[in-house]
Amino acid sequence: MCEYCGCQALETIDELTREHDEVVRLISHLGPAHRDGGVIRIAEIARDIARVLGPHTQVEERGLFPALAGDFPDRIAALEAEHRSVEAVLDEANGAFLTDPTWPDRLMEAMALLREHILKEQDGVFPAALALLGTEEWEAVEAARAAAGGTLSRPAA
Repeated sequence: MCEYCGCQALETIDELTREHDEVVRLISHLGPAHRDGGVIRIAEIARDIARVLGPHTQVEERGLFPALAGDFPDRIAALEAEHRSVEAVLDEANGAFLTDPTWPDRLMEAMALLREHILKEQDGVFPAALALLGTEEWEAVEAARAAAGGTLSRPAA
């Protein structure tokens, strides 16, 4: 996605971006499954998305967002609210979807929100972090990553 500001030169941002890319790739599988009426397949994809987003969101909310909240409190609060909204619908892929016929459509709406959310982060948050964060803040982001882990392996150095 974003490659114009140089923020992907930082391993932390590169990893967050690769996770975004994986989520977008997974979202692309939802359309065909939804058209085919495959609610079980939709739920499997939703769980895959949640597996990537779990540690990703922890890194953002425990490392990146706190470092930017002083400068952008309303925007960071809005991004965190979007995280909760998406998570709530994804969490239903653990069983509730079978009893709720509206879930597939609500999931598709949440995934549209998630795609917009990803663009906000990549076009706004990541470049702002590159411009504003100092060594201490980047170390906090890296500590959040170490604590959260991840679903994607880092490229060999």
